Amino acid sequence: MSEWLVLTFAVLATCSVVLLVAVVRQRRQGEEDDPTETPDVIEYMTMMIGVVYAIVLGLAIAGVWEERSAADEWVRQEAQALHEMDQRAAVFAPERAAEIRSSVESYVARVVGPEWDHMLESGELTDEGEESLTELRATIADREPTTVAEITAYQALLDEAAAVDEARAGRGQSAESTMPAVVWFGLLAGGAVTVGMVFTLQIQRSGRELLLAGLFSALITFLLFLIWYFDAPYARALGDSTEAFQNFFPGVAGGD
Repeated sequence: MSEWLVLTFAVLATCSVVLLVAVVRQRRQGEEDDPTETPDVIEYMTMMIGVVYAIVLGLAIAGVWEERSAADEWVRQEAQALHEMDQRAAVFAPERAAEIRSSVESYVARVVGPEWDHMLESGELTDEGEESLTELRATIADREPTTVAEITAYQALLDEAAAVDEARAGRGQSAESTMPAVVWFGLLAGGAVTVGMVFTLQIQRSGRELLLAGLFSALITFLLFLIWYFDAPYARALGDSTEAFQNFFPGVAGGD
């Protein structure tokens, strides 16, 4: 199901529940209900709860957005380092360069293929991908360089391999959910309390009050959806999350 379809259903369901509760509550109380009798302390508490929850939502959104940017950067760094290895291999003899490039392409194919699918499903990297990186490093270290140019390129290849390893580890961490379950519980419970406080203000069935209650509920639902959407960068927030690999290795990563 499309994420935006999920958002549409969530907003409609939330607004429907809130408006239904408001109408039923007002019908039960009838004309005896006087909204002017709402104590000032309840209005003050409602305002404070709304402000605190808005701050929490803002921090949560900022946190998942930062993690989304970090996830995108890890992928870019990994693909960039592999591309540099592919280019620096040209310094070596053709046979040696072909071995290095073959190992690089083998690792890229493993990453954007089976490992990426596994990462989206379970939030973890695969042992096969780690083995492919180990084989790449072994290919680089297989022969000692003989010329000055090869020595320089050899050291650069080792540095780029270390950069790939670091970016790979960062990608694995970013694949996990940013928000712990206890934080989600707090966000959902806080949203329910914040919306529920609206009814302590004894809203009436006028079109204006019902519209404001619905919009308020829809806003909170939308913000919670944004947090959920960005909480899984590779699965949802980044669109085609393998784009960096496709740009540098179009033939291997399935780019056009």
